[in-house]
Parts: sequence; structure tokens; C-alpha cells
Amino acid sequence: MFHRDQFIEDCIKAVGEGEGAISELVAAAVSDGARVIAELGEPIRAGIGTLFRAPNLTIINFVWAPCMVLMPHDHHMFSVVGIYTGREDNVFWRRTAGGLEAHGAKSLGAGDITKLERDAIHSVLNPIGKMTCAIHVYGGDFFAPPEPRSMWDHETLAEQPWDVERVKAVFAGAEARFNAWQGDRAVVAGQ
Repeated sequence: MFHRDQFIEDCIKAVGEGEGAISELVAAAVSDGARVIAELGEPIRAGIGTLFRAPNLTIINFVWAPCMVLMPHDHHMFSVVGIYTGREDNVFWRRTAGGLEAHGAKSLGAGDITKLERDAIHSVLNPIGKMTCAIHVYGGDFFAPPEPRSMWDHETLAEQPWDVERVKAVFAGAEARFNAWQGDRAVVAGQ
């Protein structure tokens, strides 16, 4: 059964063992999505909810707005992603002489997890019309990694420095667009 404080404590103890140990904890946590929601709260806003942050470990509760897309980016640390409600589609990318190219994808539903290696580059899509919620556990400080991170423009795939404020703005913009669309649907339905 998921308890926020116990999960954090378990991750603190397990992070030194690496992504395998963290994967087991995340898999157990997201196996009961209703319990995670009961503990963390019903999602009402898209965003990045930091549950724990230290130099060797960051735990984030991501809430993806409906139909939201996050640009390709890297982490420079391992991460484990666990979905507790909704769906998250990941496109995996690799560097090439010309820049960046897609080389795989993985779709995750409630109860699913995936491990991302230290050098992984991925983009994320919530392909459904409701919030998707995920616990992401990183083997380092997600917000201040020891080496510079990158993100890539959606359209041009031009590399640029990671900008967490821009990423937060992507979450806010996706939520605003969805809310506007919902409002437009309500107006049309009421005519």
C-alpha cells in the first residue's frame, strides 16, 4: 500500500542500489493507482509536484494535461517512471551526426513502469483527454544536475540548454488550452 512518507524513505534507502531497486519500489507504488491518488490527492492542475529533492534523488509527481506534449529532453541520470492513472507515451531519441532522430517508443498505462538509462533522451505525450499522473524517481537532482541538460525544439529538433521554467510554462500552457477547449465545448453544448 502506498504511503507518501514511507515511499520517500524507501527510495532514500534504495537509491544507492540503482534503478533496479527503485524500479521495484515504483512498480509496487503504482500497482494501486487509487491508493496513490488517495495519498497525493485528486489531480486538479497539470504540473511538476516535487515530493523529495536531494543531490542524489528527486521524486516528482507529474500531472500531464490532456493531450499535452513535452519536447525531447535528457536527464543525465537514471530515472524510473510509473503511471498511476491515465496514459503516457514516450518517444525515445538518439543523437546523430545531423542532430537527433527517433529510435523507439513505449506506451505506458496505469500500473506500468519504464526505466530510462542515464543517457536516455525522450519526449512525452499524454494522448488521452484526461489528466495522466506519474511518479518519476531520478537518481540525482532533477532541477540542478551535475552536468548541463538539454532539450530540443519540437519542430526543428534544434538542441538548446534545459530550461525548467520553460518546461513549467509548457505544463501551464497545455492546461490552459485544454481548459479553453472544455469551455468552448460547454458553450457549443449549451446552444
